[in-house]
Amino acid sequence: MVVGGILLLAGCANISSVRGTADLATVVARATGEVAILDTSTRQFIGIVEGLGDLSHASIVYSRDGRFAFVFGRDGGLTKVDILKHEVVVRTLQAGNSIGGAISQDGRLVAVANYEPGGVRVFDSETLELLADIPAIIDGSSDRSKVIGLVDAPGNRFVFSLWDSGEIWIADFSTGNEPKINRYKDIGTQPYDALITSDGRYYIAGLFGEDGMALLDLWHPENGVRRILDHYDMGQERLPVYKMPHLEGWAIAGKRAFVPAIGRHEVLVIDTENWQQIGRIPVHGQPVFVMAHPDNRHVWVNFSVPDYDTVQIIDTENLAIVGELKPGTGVLHMEFSPRGDQVWLSVRDDNKVVGYNPYTLQPIAELPLPSPSGIFMSDRAGRIGL
Repeated sequence: MVVGGILLLAGCANISSVRGTADLATVVARATGEVAILDTSTRQFIGIVEGLGDLSHASIVYSRDGRFAFVFGRDGGLTKVDILKHEVVVRTLQAGNSIGGAISQDGRLVAVANYEPGGVRVFDSETLELLADIPAIIDGSSDRSKVIGLVDAPGNRFVFSLWDSGEIWIADFSTGNEPKINRYKDIGTQPYDALITSDGRYYIAGLFGEDGMALLDLWHPENGVRRILDHYDMGQERLPVYKMPHLEGWAIAGKRAFVPAIGRHEVLVIDTENWQQIGRIPVHGQPVFVMAHPDNRHVWVNFSVPDYDTVQIIDTENLAIVGELKPGTGVLHMEFSPRGDQVWLSVRDDNKVVGYNPYTLQPIAELPLPSPSGIFMSDRAGRIGL
């Protein structure tokens, strides 16, 4: 009788006001400091959230239930947004210049990577109360390094790189709000971005100051950092780099990784069993994002200026380019729906977001939005490193 009464009361609720978040995404409107809420079922924007500050290099992570988006602004702003109510829950200006963030495995902590002051600050995900401040002090001085490549790792750890001192740090929060810090020095010159593999095992930092990358096996961190892809340019003169590749957009499909080559019109192919380069694919321009379709059959590549009106599609089996789109000028970001039936592209200079069927390459929607950039599906709530 008690259970029946509860069900009866539940039936009296306004069902039309209750919905999940699994088909929602957030899209950054960088010029206006707003985030639009995209419903991928109706293929429409259903709300917009204002007052989010400088979003010229913004990123977003989600609470573990997928309801709240944490928006990291370039101005040091950290904002918690309710994507169902389309409103700001709480906002703080926590630094002078920030470059992204991450949420812990248990969803309790939100960490922000800061350029100014250099370091990482960690907040309570419910209230955005400051819980920990980790200054990125450079050995032998009082100076701080810029922090980049901040990701979450299993065991309530955060991993990040130090641009100025060439280090990787692990901040372990597994025992509470006082982290244990492990530092790995001399990883290479100017680590500029990083990723963690989807199983949470490998953290890989790209190096801007030299050819190569730095790999840390988080199953065996005691083994230290290993250099991979040394001298992948093979002595070739690097082209001017107009936009840094985003390594969070590396594609790992099966036992291969597809990596944007800095300053080259190439995508590098890596065997993820031994982390050796096994190929390079000539492409339209300098790659920025290399994104894998959820079925891993294809990877999609977009490019920096002056070639940023084009997207190319690579077959991961034969490494051939099998498709090309020209959605408009300024294709900044791509994001697949969780099961891969849609792909959404932000086209900044044409002030629109375009959706495609990734199998037929036919457009399914074109939505106006001022200077769109990052697109973030809510299924990131359940994925490591996103």
